[in-house]
Amino acid sequence: MRIPPFITTLAGMFIFRGIGRLVLDSKTVPIKDKVFTNLFTSYINIPGLDVISTKQNPVDNPHIWSPLVIGAIVVVVILVMTARSRINKRKNGYHQNSALADYSKVIVVSALIMWYCSLLSQYKGISVMLVWVLAICLIYYFITSKTAFGRYFYAVGGNEKATRLSGINTNKVYFLAYSNMGLLAGLCGLLCLARVGSVSGQTGTSFEMDAIASCFIGGASAYGGSGTVGGVVIGAMLLGVLNMGMSIMGITDSWQYVVKGGVLLVAVIFDVVSSRKSGK
Repeated sequence: MRIPPFITTLAGMFIFRGIGRLVLDSKTVPIKDKVFTNLFTSYINIPGLDVISTKQNPVDNPHIWSPLVIGAIVVVVILVMTARSRINKRKNGYHQNSALADYSKVIVVSALIMWYCSLLSQYKGISVMLVWVLAICLIYYFITSKTAFGRYFYAVGGNEKATRLSGINTNKVYFLAYSNMGLLAGLCGLLCLARVGSVSGQTGTSFEMDAIASCFIGGASAYGGSGTVGGVVIGAMLLGVLNMGMSIMGITDSWQYVVKGGVLLVAVIFDVVSSRKSGK
């Protein structure tokens, strides 16, 4: 029916949230299925290695080696991919950054990965929920940056009319975009449900505002047509740190909304000013 996307999303939020409350009858339902919760909240460990390391350390201060091993493998993969990318660009005569710039970036990223893995090794290992999040991010990073259909999303967001005149079925792009968002919203609900361990009619309230703020803080344009999955992940991490930090400091909910609203406003103002300077 070509209803404006914002209205469609807003109406859907009201409808499905109301249906959820009707189904739950305003009750809080605990999750007792261990198979379901373990599918999202368990931890990945290397059986032989982690059993030995756990026995050699006190129970209250375990040291799990699997995050360090997996982190080291990821670092090696990043290094190999960077080297192969540089070799391929050199063979094809493409312009590329200096070796110092590329490998310096690899060193910084590798250091951050190993630091984070060291923190995981001092807790329970690598969370399955983290694997889910990384898998989704990598899948959609590939779709948006390496496929023609992924570029259609940017084209429609930047200029729908020009995209339609170029022969692209914009209705199909919209339909698949909404379908993917529905899939991701459902997966988000499962992750939240497994982590909290119960569900009520209030579960997920205001999550949509955090999602929108994460996109804009992560570099998505208010005018459409730009933004990356990696940028949104960084925006979500910054907003998560902000939420957690304010909660730890004991800041009331009212002031938390004020701070998050201010951060979102600053991010959008920066985007608007940048767009004006670039002539968009």
